[in-house]
Amino acid sequence: MILKLYLLLFFTLFTKTLFCQDKYPKDYFAPPLKIPIILAGTFGELRSNHFHAGVDIKTQGKEGVPIFAPADGYVSRIKIGQYGYGKALYINHSNGYTTVYAHLKRFAKNIQSFVKINQYKKQKYAIGNLFPKQNKFIFKKGDIIGYTGDTGSSGGPHLHYEIRDTKTEKIINPLLFNLDVFDSIKPTIKQLMVYPLDGATVNNSNSKAIIDFKKIEEGKYITDRITAAGKIGFGVHLFDRLNNALNKNGIYSLEMKVNGNTVYYHDVETFSFSESKFINLHIDYSHYKKYRKRFQKTYIDTVNKLSTYENLINNGIINIEKNNNYIVEIIGSDFKKNTTTIRIPVKGVKNNYTKQELDTTGYKINCNHFNKFKLQNVTVAFPSKSFYNNCFINFKIDNGIAHIHKPTIPLNKKYTLTFGTSHLSEAQQQQVYIANVTNPKYPRYVSTKKKTDKVYTSTKSLGSYTLNFDTKKPIIKLLNFQNGKWISKNKTLKVRIRDKETGIKNYKATIDNKWILMEYNHKRGVLTYDFSDKKLVGSKHIFKIVVSDNVGNTKTLKATFFKK
Repeated sequence: MILKLYLLLFFTLFTKTLFCQDKYPKDYFAPPLKIPIILAGTFGELRSNHFHAGVDIKTQGKEGVPIFAPADGYVSRIKIGQYGYGKALYINHSNGYTTVYAHLKRFAKNIQSFVKINQYKKQKYAIGNLFPKQNKFIFKKGDIIGYTGDTGSSGGPHLHYEIRDTKTEKIINPLLFNLDVFDSIKPTIKQLMVYPLDGATVNNSNSKAIIDFKKIEEGKYITDRITAAGKIGFGVHLFDRLNNALNKNGIYSLEMKVNGNTVYYHDVETFSFSESKFINLHIDYSHYKKYRKRFQKTYIDTVNKLSTYENLINNGIINIEKNNNYIVEIIGSDFKKNTTTIRIPVKGVKNNYTKQELDTTGYKINCNHFNKFKLQNVTVAFPSKSFYNNCFINFKIDNGIAHIHKPTIPLNKKYTLTFGTSHLSEAQQQQVYIANVTNPKYPRYVSTKKKTDKVYTSTKSLGSYTLNFDTKKPIIKLLNFQNGKWISKNKTLKVRIRDKETGIKNYKATIDNKWILMEYNHKRGVLTYDFSDKKLVGSKHIFKIVVSDNVGNTKTLKATFFKK
């Protein structure tokens, strides 16, 4: 009987290992760049309100590095956005996967021409998605498909690279496809947090606390023994580094064991875009909003629907019983299986803490119902399921500022914030907008919609908001040419635009009354026109640009230049 059990266990482990080895085609995709693969960002890395959906490959601070098709395929989608992925390319492959390339400077020549035709047709730079026919752009493995850049919301030149399941759109860690990186460095655990839950105590306190630890040897740490009573959880602030790079990356997996048994495991093999929002439940969100440090919890909330967890026992919550001793181990690993472990001895004691009543003096939120509150000229409306859990929030108006709790509670859905504006003059109603003033030193425009006698916005951020007024027109400045001058040697025409308050909403540029494509680098505030787009007729030309901000303030500039 025992022999049969051992054989069954061996067969299970063998088939699981074999399945994992064959799960992803490791030799199918070649690296998309022919330079050393060093990552500026890893898959599943913790980002603002989402997990990173790909890997960011460094390009040595340069733009224009050629990108090569990692396998045969066809272009299924092209996207041009001002923000987000910027210029992005999607290639479908016969093995059921789609590769994605984002923040590009430009595409391969035939794709670039196709995109420009559509941009001129729509008279717009950020035209969104294009879906070419399957046989329009076909590439062989090793063909150049585009060039790296810094477009969209990128923080510097690099290639954002993804691999997706074509049918499900689930993103998969590119390192599982033999995208090799050099990494012999263990993850770094910066801080350890302990959380007393449901009236529990740790070291005679019911408040979460940072626990100090000391180094035993490389990659191994231990804390002093802590005492606890009741249900507790842990969280760690940690990161990983690769060789030849100083930037901090995310880890691959996080595991917690209690007395040698795994009670929590999470890794970033694959996930879907729809579940990425649950990052705000995966981390200690309130701590992050206060201190800008992300602690990954090793226990989960029941409404956390992330599919990346395995081997959960009691959702990672540890029930500490009186007079019992526990050894808790938290293990952070990178993709190359470099690990760092922190060991926490815990002794169970009697719980002398009297559970305090919740503060119910605010506005009650029933997360399963529609909740609407109004004070003075301000209304907040929370759809059902906006909050993950029932709670009480603060809501007050102070000197025209609407304080809607603090931004320490994560939201599942957007809510609507409305300000009545019937008391404003006609001119003020034109220039009014809603500003986020949670940080009063840096008021921030939020997308504002207007109706008769009111303005409103939809947001997932709690905090402080008020009405502000934008009375100034955008600023326009000629960069590489002057009014009335010859510019025969110029290959481009460049203009700087900016708006200090609500930001640029749209712009339109023409030469000799014909629309021209000006690519907007919003990070530098520079518009660029490529003279190769159109052949100029004659030598004297009139350039005109009209720029509007988000409340409708408009500035027009005209200039004459000479070019054959």
